[in-house]
Amino acid sequence: MNLAYLVPLFPLLGFLINGIFRKQLSKQAVGIVGWGALLISFIVSLVLFFDVKSGGAGTIRYFDFINISSFNIPFAFQIDQLTSIFLLIITGVGFLIHVYSTSYMHDEQSHHFARYFAYLNLFVFSMLLLVMGANFLIMFIGWEGVGLCSYLLIGYWFKNNTFNYAARKAFVMNRIGDLGFIIALFWLLEKLGTLSYSEVFTTAALSKLSSHDIIGITLLLFVGATGKSAQIPLYTWLPDAMAGPTPVSALIHAATMVTAGVYMIARSNLLFAMAPFTNQIIAIIGVATAVFAATIACKQNDIKKVLAYSTVSQLGYMFLGLGVGAYGGAVFHVMTHAFFKALLFLGAGSVIHAMGGEQDGRRMGGLKKFMPITHITFLLACLAIAGVPPFSGFFSKDEILSAAYASNPILYYFGVFGALLTAYYMFRIYAMTFLGKFRGTEEQKHHLHESPKAMTIPLSILAILAVVGGFIGIPEVFVPNAHLLENYLRPIFAASEPLKHVHEVSRSTELLLMAISTILIILSIIWAWTKFSNYEDQARPTTGIAKALENKWYVDEIYDALVANPLMKFTAFLKNIVEKSGIDGIVNGVGKFIQYSSRQIRLVQSGQVGSYILMMVLSLVILFLVFWNQAYIAHFVSVIFK
Repeated sequence: MNLAYLVPLFPLLGFLINGIFRKQLSKQAVGIVGWGALLISFIVSLVLFFDVKSGGAGTIRYFDFINISSFNIPFAFQIDQLTSIFLLIITGVGFLIHVYSTSYMHDEQSHHFARYFAYLNLFVFSMLLLVMGANFLIMFIGWEGVGLCSYLLIGYWFKNNTFNYAARKAFVMNRIGDLGFIIALFWLLEKLGTLSYSEVFTTAALSKLSSHDIIGITLLLFVGATGKSAQIPLYTWLPDAMAGPTPVSALIHAATMVTAGVYMIARSNLLFAMAPFTNQIIAIIGVATAVFAATIACKQNDIKKVLAYSTVSQLGYMFLGLGVGAYGGAVFHVMTHAFFKALLFLGAGSVIHAMGGEQDGRRMGGLKKFMPITHITFLLACLAIAGVPPFSGFFSKDEILSAAYASNPILYYFGVFGALLTAYYMFRIYAMTFLGKFRGTEEQKHHLHESPKAMTIPLSILAILAVVGGFIGIPEVFVPNAHLLENYLRPIFAASEPLKHVHEVSRSTELLLMAISTILIILSIIWAWTKFSNYEDQARPTTGIAKALENKWYVDEIYDALVANPLMKFTAFLKNIVEKSGIDGIVNGVGKFIQYSSRQIRLVQSGQVGSYILMMVLSLVILFLVFWNQAYIAHFVSVIFK
């Protein structure tokens, strides 16, 4: 437990070393510092995991971060079951992504290569701070840190204005969600006088909150989660985040940032369990996001865009789990998703690397024989995300769907529909990329090759995890008391268990639901495989709903029309009318008036003695009249200003 500070310390040191000495260090040294910091953090995280497993969970207080008369907020870390799981995911998957990056980014100039790894290390440091903090303020510092790092990494190639726009879009949309989050924190602080988990999540503290307080706070926290974890309506930044290097996409989508919202709600499970209305909203938004994003992915051709919308969709399943009270299932899906989504993005990066930067699946095909390791690992990841048993995605997604059925069968039906779409679009892009004949140029075909070991070894490790990772959560319906993750996380969610209002699903019903969804998913896979295994680009213009899907349901255009453009016109009005014609006009007018008056008054200084004598006489007369009639003048002034 005393080693906890080392987990975020080494990524921070990696950021400082690579950032400060970016022009002095060689690429090899930069890479060693970058992935070495993550490796040490992963080893320490393993030590903490086994320490917690043996009963060593607790809070470590380092110093008072804010200490005033009305409240005290310490800088402290809380190391428990939930934290330890996220530490292993962040540092373990993050380490593999760092190793992969040493090869993928090798063509970058040395100082930019170091800048890239400095940003990656800072990203991981921020995420570690987010999950290790013992109070909401430390979480919020990490929360803002990952937002900053996403901006830096999405806009890594800053000479491209399109990429800069994508980075700015991610930053601004996250600020919208963060506003809700910080208002919720002030609300909690005002009502309870503390932000520490150990003090907030107690019956005595929460009894001070009215039902309206709880609903308001949880809804605002969820607004923060919708921004960071890309849920409707604040999801559109995530697909555009593909502008950054592909390993960055893997890190954002699998090990950091987008899982922050899930962690925050899982950490606050007792508070959310007391807000059934908020949970209904979360479940509806989650399943709507899962299905909506999946429909868009079905008609995207950019391999990274398909994976981006799949992330939005899978995050929807996590929020569906949170909304129906399956907190353990949501965390389980975070873990399995980290394995297969990191594998998918790194596999896509391997393909893009071999194709010389090409990302359009219509220009690929037949890569199976050129890239055997990338092919088999990508296929395994597709099977995992589709939820085919016994791959990892089957166990975690089924746990969420079962809980959804117990809560409301309608949520389950939509969830299964989203799963069918997932199987379809994943095997569509798989078939377009690896099956059939090659559709690229002869020059691209000449340079096709398997990626270096620094890229294929992380792919192989993640493939193993994507295959067997689900076995730590074997459902009770198969083997009693074999859900190791649920047993491990039980202390975290014990307090909220009595507050759940969920009907139990019988064993036969659960098995039937599994069988039906599995059969439908396999049929969806067969359909996509058959349809796209010999894909030929017809180059025909799409119409109707297909065109709407290709254009992402025109959501960005709708946002521009309803939000962005009116705001731009309003700001133009403020700039041109209020500021320039109004404020500047008044200020400049006063200046011009004084300037004009000065020019006129200076004419009085004529240099003629006679004029001066005349002015003296007139002044004396005026002073005499004022003195003689001062009583009348005083009365007149008092009447005016009465």
